[in-house]
Amino acid sequence: MTDFVFPPMPPVSVAVQGSHQRFPVRRIFCVGRNYAEHAREMGGDPQAEPPFFFTKPADAVVESGATIAFPSMTSDLHHEAELVVALGGGGENLGTDAAAALVWGYAAGNDLTRRDLQAEAKAARRPWDMAKGFDRSAVIGALRPGPLADGGIRCRVDDHLVQSARLSDMIWPVTGIIAHLSRLVALAPGDLIYTGTPAGVGPLRPGQTCRVEIDGLLPAVVTLA
Repeated sequence: MTDFVFPPMPPVSVAVQGSHQRFPVRRIFCVGRNYAEHAREMGGDPQAEPPFFFTKPADAVVESGATIAFPSMTSDLHHEAELVVALGGGGENLGTDAAAALVWGYAAGNDLTRRDLQAEAKAARRPWDMAKGFDRSAVIGALRPGPLADGGIRCRVDDHLVQSARLSDMIWPVTGIIAHLSRLVALAPGDLIYTGTPAGVGPLRPGQTCRVEIDGLLPAVVTLA
């Protein structure tokens, strides 16, 4: 038995729709600018680059229905509605067929972003870590195993529709994202991939509730205290 200097943190996991089992989370990868209109609203060219990635720590996970404190060190917190892909297998340097076989299931997610810190980091040519990978920044609904058909993705803030698109609007589809990421790192069971957000990202204020909906999945809901 391993003798730790202090008790290790309990493993991070996510609810599975219709099951008492939970999905253990290993790492969280996020894709930037994967919808053309969002790339444009952020000042990018959707045709100019392959997918790029940033990460969040596993313990940034917030399950749907939670109320969280408004994050520190920001006055411009933004919502970003996203499809989350959960991997049940791993590998490196994969083609799209092998990438598709890794998918265990899907969830609705919200990549909370300290936009002011991100803008400062971009201007100074510094990493985005504190803008993206802060505590309680990875909101996620219950995972649903199996395939997912094309459908709508929406974000509502206090019942006001602020983002709306279709999953098929993604520049890089799920299999392409996984295949490209597998050339950069070795993927493994338990990895989550937030696949990018449509246009319409915007601010959240204390007291507001944000709801991400994807057809065929349970919503990801979070309230800011």
